[in-house]
Amino acid sequence: MARLRRFLDKIEPQFHKGGPYEKFYALYEMVDTFAYTPSEVTRGSPHVRDGIDLKRTMSFVVLATLPVLMVMLWNTGYQANSAMAALGMSSLDGWRGWILSTLGIGYDPNSVVGNMFHGLLYFLPMYITTLVAGGICEVIFAAVRNHEVNEGFLVSSMLYTLTLPPSTPLWMVALGIIFGVVIGKEVFGGTGKNFLNPALTGRAFLYFAYPASMSGDAVWNAIDGYTGATPLALAAMGGVEAIKEAGYTWTQTFVGYMPGSIGETSTLAILLGMAFLLYTRIASYRIVFGVFLGMFAMTLLFNLIGSDTNPMFGVPWYWHLTIGGIAFGMVFMATDPVSAAMTNTGRWVYGILIGVMAVLIRVVNPAFPEGIMLAILFANIFAPLIDHFVVQSNIKRRQKRSLAYERK
Repeated sequence: MARLRRFLDKIEPQFHKGGPYEKFYALYEMVDTFAYTPSEVTRGSPHVRDGIDLKRTMSFVVLATLPVLMVMLWNTGYQANSAMAALGMSSLDGWRGWILSTLGIGYDPNSVVGNMFHGLLYFLPMYITTLVAGGICEVIFAAVRNHEVNEGFLVSSMLYTLTLPPSTPLWMVALGIIFGVVIGKEVFGGTGKNFLNPALTGRAFLYFAYPASMSGDAVWNAIDGYTGATPLALAAMGGVEAIKEAGYTWTQTFVGYMPGSIGETSTLAILLGMAFLLYTRIASYRIVFGVFLGMFAMTLLFNLIGSDTNPMFGVPWYWHLTIGGIAFGMVFMATDPVSAAMTNTGRWVYGILIGVMAVLIRVVNPAFPEGIMLAILFANIFAPLIDHFVVQSNIKRRQKRSLAYERK
């Protein structure tokens, strides 16, 4: 590492203004800050708590996804191996089959190591594709604007990949992240200036542009030819009873023992990540609990109203939390510090709005069985307006207080 540091320091002047490679400074800076902590950190009181930098913030978010990644690898491989057993397949064709056969890992759904390695063979190509396609866009915009390549993309790329079904084609993975980076962030000026979550923007684009590849029973398992509805889809068709008849218990949906988008299945792993983000104060507890309160209250309202034709009216809040992506969106997407509300009161309103909208879309709108993605993007749009009203309310309250003090 010391040699790398000396090498980077030696070539750095060539990338500064006037140097032969000044147009590629963004690329040099990206490599330098990826390998070492940036020297520029926030300092001084009274506006900051400590000398935290963006790299440390983003690193904490990535660390928080580790429990999700571990369960995701196992569950993706388990669903694939179980599907192969159900279809009577003894091996896979292509490069994945060659690697598994060469290493002698096999396709036993009861093997934890085998499941995780099989899941890795689906996750890794998707994540590498996301890094390359989105990273190229980041570097191009940074070079043109003479800006730094921000570490925030590492988080966006990870979260974006975790929202995808395991069967997503790689060209579609690339197209989605390019749309998310360019349209969701860079056209507004880059990191810190975007009002939409880039990862969700890319995911939403794929959902509406290629709905057959993003929804339906055939997309949740990596094995071609195998279909299986997610618990959320089952609930939309027949409520909680349909989920139980399919063989799923609440504990299984809580742990992540079910098909779905690769990173959204395990509420347990997501809550572990939430605990870390709240402890380090990277995520706002007001947003997290606001989303939960909104989801809880709206679910209770629908439960009280009831319906003879729509079974989703009777789904309890604790099932809503574990089926679909509400937990993942609540912890990792809604808490994005750039696109969320900034004021403390506004964060409560913002979170509650997301929780209410997510359940509303799930229950009332038959076209979208999952509502958290659209709910967060909807709240992103209104976050500046929410903060505006909160600030104006504070100003009026202080003016009244000041007038009352002068009269005394």
